[in-house]
Amino acid sequence: MAPQRESVPMLPRLQLLALLFLPLLLVPQPIAGHGGKYSREKNEPEMAAKREPGEEFRMEKLNQLWEKAQRLHLSPVKLAELHSDLKIQERDELNWKKLKVEGLDKDGEREAKLVHNLNVILARYGLDGRKNTQMVHSNSLNEDTQDELGDPRLEKLWHKAKTSGKFSNEELDKLWREFLHHKEKIHEYNVLLDTLSRAEEGYENLLNPSDMNHIKSDALSSKHSELKDRLRSINQGLDRLRKVSHQGYSPTTEFEEPRVIDLWDLAQTANFTEKELESFREELKHFEAKIEKHNHYQKQLEISHQKLKHVESIGDAEHISRNKEKYVLLEEKTKELGYKVKKHLQDLSSRVSRAQHNEL
Repeated sequence: MAPQRESVPMLPRLQLLALLFLPLLLVPQPIAGHGGKYSREKNEPEMAAKREPGEEFRMEKLNQLWEKAQRLHLSPVKLAELHSDLKIQERDELNWKKLKVEGLDKDGEREAKLVHNLNVILARYGLDGRKNTQMVHSNSLNEDTQDELGDPRLEKLWHKAKTSGKFSNEELDKLWREFLHHKEKIHEYNVLLDTLSRAEEGYENLLNPSDMNHIKSDALSSKHSELKDRLRSINQGLDRLRKVSHQGYSPTTEFEEPRVIDLWDLAQTANFTEKELESFREELKHFEAKIEKHNHYQKQLEISHQKLKHVESIGDAEHISRNKEKYVLLEEKTKELGYKVKKHLQDLSSRVSRAQHNEL
């Protein structure tokens, strides 16, 4: 009997959603039934309960990405940021696998989101094999940062603020962090846009037109919604930078950290009750303190790295050992705080997003 040609359209929905994102996934697929480092056993939750000695993550594919990142010679701060992102990814994937065992996520929507998130991480840190996907900048304000913003509108606003005489040195440093945060939001938007465009191309290449519309609407609509939210945030952020650059900081400014300012602006337009908004304000204060602590450790990590490089160039074994020990401790603390900051940001962003959508 001739083989049935309906087999591709009748693939399980979950598999179709996973196929959508194949172009960016760099981790090799299983080639052996048992024991290999790419095998099902190495990445399923039953075998992921314990981390192998010397490995950073419980899931082998994330260890592979971590090893690749170390070969790219990313800065210590950038590596610590990647580590935090991968920890969040691991947590979400292991939680999803538990849901899958319980028979949930039958339509594959959660899985598609996880694969999309991983692809964004790959692009963000230059792990997807494409050039110029990383964004490099310094949090410190110096004479060489004038052309670092990469956007004529931002550079014009920055120059106006810097020469206006309305800002103290401390306020200029604070404003510079806001400009860099805005630049990062634009970069993140472009990464998401590029990832989504390639995902849609995957649909065109892998599915028959009769199947595509039904699955595409479910799998990609949330991503288009996320892009719209991010673009709205970018426009609001640019309006804020214009206002601050022209008028200076208000004496009653409540928050200083750009991510916290963004969340507070969004919260005030969301469907929170007065009591809920006040509670959210208090939580943002705690979140800002956590960010400031993380920023402090990031700076100390960078200083320690430079000092270690200097000591290694001299060749004093005792000093090298002592500085390396201090560097490792700072690195671990920076990773730990980075994970806590990202997890807290994720939770706060979800709360604001739910409140905004409840309003619609």
